[in-house]
Amino acid sequence: MQFTRPIQKATFLKRYKRFFADIEINGKTEVAHVPNTGSMKGCTDPKSTCLVSFNDDPARKLKYTLELIKTPTSWVGVNTSYPNTLVYELWEKKKVPHWKKFDCAQKEVKISKETRLDMVMWSSEDNHVTKKDRLVELNPPLHFIEIKNVTLASPPIASFPDAVTERGQKHIKELLQLIKQGHTCEIVFVVQRQDCNTFTPADDIDPEYGKLLRDAVKKGLRVTALPTVCDEKGISLEYKPLKLKL
Repeated sequence: MQFTRPIQKATFLKRYKRFFADIEINGKTEVAHVPNTGSMKGCTDPKSTCLVSFNDDPARKLKYTLELIKTPTSWVGVNTSYPNTLVYELWEKKKVPHWKKFDCAQKEVKISKETRLDMVMWSSEDNHVTKKDRLVELNPPLHFIEIKNVTLASPPIASFPDAVTERGQKHIKELLQLIKQGHTCEIVFVVQRQDCNTFTPADDIDPEYGKLLRDAVKKGLRVTALPTVCDEKGISLEYKPLKLKL
């Protein structure tokens, strides 16, 4: 995935009110949008080098968006809008062995009035009901995927979540219900950094999430943690699964 807007180097100063960050760029202090709802623990040290995209659309209040922050060991991608696109691109490239049988996929599939999951895959040979290439009935067998963005790490170990996530706990429970209905399910952890070779749930931050994840794996949930390559040109996802420590 290539950046579509100009990327500039800046100095990260501080984050506040979750979605705002002060940056120093071109000798001035500017406010940048922070597209991340997590705590970004370990990625907000003042005076860190960062990369920001620039958008001069008159309708935008903030012209800069925080994209990457440099830690002592790696660039870290903090934009949580990218992982879904990266996973879909990886499916299109047919690089993942256990996805090759799925020749159809859809992002953002509604499984209930309250919940959408990030992606669903299926085989056209199974005669699922579609409309304009969109799945309209949730008949087994389907492969559901929930995608999580990972920035937290104590290299070489990446962890999720970086804050207590009741929403993440809810997603695991919903995936288990889909497994009971005859579907297959997977959580893909997109690790937006390059200094890790292992993934583990962050039990010190959200022990309930770790407990639910381990229990779900025993009941058939698949877990895949994949690293990205981040630089000034863009972000790419590689099928080089990290070791799992569950």
